Amino acid sequence: MKVLNLACSQQHLFEGWFASEDDFVAQCGRGLVECPVCGDASITKKLSAPRLNLGAARPEAKPAQDVALADQPEQAMHLAWMAMARRIVANTDDVGDKFAEEARRIHYGEAKERGIRGKASAAETEALIDEGIAVMPLPLPESLKGRLQ
Repeated sequence: MKVLNLACSQQHLFEGWFASEDDFVAQCGRGLVECPVCGDASITKKLSAPRLNLGAARPEAKPAQDVALADQPEQAMHLAWMAMARRIVANTDDVGDKFAEEARRIHYGEAKERGIRGKASAAETEALIDEGIAVMPLPLPESLKGRLQ
């Protein structure tokens, strides 16, 4: 198993696990590797150091969250954003292209009140705001919309 440090064209850093270098190249070639933050499929491999177990005693490890916050503030921000996005996906109903219609139905009491997400054009979003319906554009990577592993 190869663990690679990867980055998208927006310089979001993340880790990928592949069976081999050839597997990584093949998956990238088919557009299967994408940034978990922005969904960008333009991925580059960053320098990675292998972990070697040579029998030495392990130093006491800091909790993973503390390491991210202390040593890599930008990475910590991406992790926090992904956690928030996952929570939104888990706690809202995806209404797809019917977002504006369903938001109006909820606002005017014609449908059960609940959190929804979906797609709306800029004009539809502006019309909802003009009607006093609170909406917030939040682009989500395609990887969050499917099954998470």
